[in-house]
Amino acid sequence: MGIGVSVFLIAVGAILAFAVEVRTNGIDLETVGVILMIVGGIGLLASLLFWSRMSPMGRRDDVVVREREVL
Repeated sequence: MGIGVSVFLIAVGAILAFAVEVRTNGIDLETVGVILMIVGGIGLLASLLFWSRMSPMGRRDDVVVREREVL
């Protein structure tokens, strides 16, 4: 899960938890919102912790640097 998806889940969860006033039978939208915010937060933390592994510009150990010969 990327950072964008995590932020989206947090935003949707916050909307469901705090802004929606609809009552339904069998499902509590506030609870669903809190669960989405928790999952989004975990995904965001995981994305930030493993940023260098997932990034194409991350640390590369296979690059060999050779010195230039001075003429």
